[in-house]
Amino acid sequence: MSTIRTRKKTTVQTIVAKKANGEKITCLTAYDYFIGRLLDQAGIDIVLVGDSAANVVHGFKTTIPITLDVMIAHTAAVSRGVERALLVTDMPFLSFQPSIETAIISCGRCMKEGFAEAVKIEGGIEMVPTVKRLIECGIPVMGHIGLTPQSIHRFGGPKVQAREERSRNYLKESALALEEAGCFSCVLELMEANTAAEITSSLTTMATIGIGAGRECDGQVLVTNDLLGLREPEFTPKFLKQYADLPPIISEAVSKYINEVKSGTYPGPEHSY
Repeated sequence: MSTIRTRKKTTVQTIVAKKANGEKITCLTAYDYFIGRLLDQAGIDIVLVGDSAANVVHGFKTTIPITLDVMIAHTAAVSRGVERALLVTDMPFLSFQPSIETAIISCGRCMKEGFAEAVKIEGGIEMVPTVKRLIECGIPVMGHIGLTPQSIHRFGGPKVQAREERSRNYLKESALALEEAGCFSCVLELMEANTAAEITSSLTTMATIGIGAGRECDGQVLVTNDLLGLREPEFTPKFLKQYADLPPIISEAVSKYINEVKSGTYPGPEHSY
């Protein structure tokens, strides 16, 4: 049995313990069974079924159009490939905002039908009553503050947060409130690194997961497609580091297949029954 397979199951308590021990936390997105399995086998701590599926899988310009039913389907697919990592699913736009009751039903479906082990909810201090009730119902919650993509139209685009005192104060207060409400972790997205560092150091039981928020966060998250180069060429945010360039590899393989089919080389005798 491989080393990865013998590792203990990652839980929300594992994530909190990693923060306490000063151990960095890793998180990447997955939207299907096979990528979920690869991330899990590679040793990732958290597999996030992001509503970014709206962008990188379904081709939408924002995350807003993706529905709860679609997110549940993606989460269920990923869950079949993830054995060790903590499986978290993004709650899509309007699946939790209308009321606490709506949030409970939506999040409950993600756990019952999608087999998620925690949910991620965007929003700051205003979401505290919802977070508290979800946790009371046995649903672990990951927060998300800073740039919250579901509110992209209110922000007027992907703008860096915490550049004004009012914004910094709101983010700091929100982080403390979400920790008090019981969140085990919180994504800090696209905010000044100094503010993210201050937030991280002010918390004791809620791990911060940064994306475009500097290196002092307790962990980091990226969209796996972006990490692999499977993104639009014009999408080049400063925070993104591309670790592989798959498009030319895929294009070359497809071109070879086309040429071999047209030339009659494939399928050969070794591929025939």
